[in-house]
Amino acid sequence: MEKIELAIVIVSLLIWIGLLTLWGQFWQTDQQLEVTETHLEKLPSVCAVIPARNEADLLPKTLRSLLRQNYPGLFTIFLVDDHSTDGTAKVAQQTAQALNKDQQLHVITAQALPPGWSGKLWAMEQGINKATATLESDYLLLTDADIEHDPTNLYQLVAKAEQENLDLASLMVRLRCENIWEKLLIPAFVFFFQKLYPFRWVNDPQKSTAAAAGGCILIRTAALQRIGGLQVIRQALIDDCALAHAIKSVKSSSLPSPHSPKIWLGLSSSTHSLRPYPSLSPIWGMVARTAFTQMNYSPLLLIGTLVGMILVYIVPPLGLIVGALTGNWLVALTGLSAWLLMSLAYFPMIRFYQCPLWLAFCLPIIAFLYTLMTLDSALRYWQGRGGAWKGRVYRAEGRRFN
Repeated sequence: MEKIELAIVIVSLLIWIGLLTLWGQFWQTDQQLEVTETHLEKLPSVCAVIPARNEADLLPKTLRSLLRQNYPGLFTIFLVDDHSTDGTAKVAQQTAQALNKDQQLHVITAQALPPGWSGKLWAMEQGINKATATLESDYLLLTDADIEHDPTNLYQLVAKAEQENLDLASLMVRLRCENIWEKLLIPAFVFFFQKLYPFRWVNDPQKSTAAAAGGCILIRTAALQRIGGLQVIRQALIDDCALAHAIKSVKSSSLPSPHSPKIWLGLSSSTHSLRPYPSLSPIWGMVARTAFTQMNYSPLLLIGTLVGMILVYIVPPLGLIVGALTGNWLVALTGLSAWLLMSLAYFPMIRFYQCPLWLAFCLPIIAFLYTLMTLDSALRYWQGRGGAWKGRVYRAEGRRFN
C-alpha cells in the first residue's frame, strides 16, 4: 500500500514538473495587450456587434464605454435586442442620446430563434448581417453587453491586428473579482482556461491550438466571410473557441499570398466584465453550463477529466496529510513538493487579480469545487438541462427545447 501511495504522489509531482516546463508556460500572465503609443497610417473601419438580452442594468456603463472609444476611424455600433423584457433597447437608445451619439448606434430587434442556432450566435448573426449590409467595414468587434471597455481598447486592438497581420485578436477581459467567492473562484477559472489553451500556443501560427474569449473579439470581416460566417459554428455553445478554431484552421493555400491564419489571445487589466457573481451559485452555473460541452458530451472524457483533476490537484495535499499521519515522510515530502509547484504556478494569476497570495495554496480546494461543477454539468445534460442560459436550454446539437 505504501508503494502505491508513493507511486501516485510521484505521478502527480511529475505531472506538475511537466506542466511547468513543457506546457506552453500557460501559468504566465505576460500575454497582454500592450497599451503603448502607436500610430496607424490607415484607420480601418470597425463595426461593433453586441448581442443583448435583458442587459438594461449594465448598458449605461458598458455601452457608454464603447461610444466613448478614442478611435479616430469610422466606428459604428449595432446592438441586437434579443427578446429582452427589461427595456434593453430603450436604455441603449437613451445612453446614446445622452452622449449625442445617436447616429453611431443602431438598435436591432432580434427575430425568432430558428432551429439549429444558439441564441447568442443568432443575435450576433443578425447584427453582422445588418452591419455588412449597411457598411463595408474592415473589422468587426464582437463584444458582450457586460463589458466596460477601456477608452483605448479598440485602437489598441486594431493597431495590434494591423501591425501583426492578425485575422482575429481577442481579450480575456478582467472578470469581476470583489467578493470572497469571486476571489476564490474567478482567478482559477482563467487559470484553468489558460491550462486548457496555453496563450503562447494560441498565438503561435505554427501551433494548432486555437481559442478566444467571447467578451471581446476583433475579427477581420474578410476572415469571417472566408470561413462562411457564423453559420459554420451556429450550434456551438462555446462559440468563441469554435470561431477561433475555424479561423486558424483555414488552409494557407486558400488565403491571399503571402498570408497564413494568425490569431492572438491575451489578458487585459483595463477592460472589465461588470457581470457580478455575488455567491457560489452563479459561478457554479457559469461553469456547469458548458463544462460537459467542452468534452464533446463524452462519458469517457468526463471520467478521464475527473480522475485527472483528482490526480493533479487533490492528491498532493492528501499525500502530505496521509504521509504525515502514517509517518511515511517520503510520501509527505513528495506531496508537499507537488503542492508547492501547483501553488507556484497559480501565483501569477493571483497577483494579476490582486488577491491575497495565500489563496494560491487553496487551489486544491478550488479544484475540488470545479470538479463537482464539471460532474454537475454532465448530470444537467443527461437530465435535459444542459446549456441553460437566460431562459434557454440547448441540446448537444444546439436545438432549443425550452
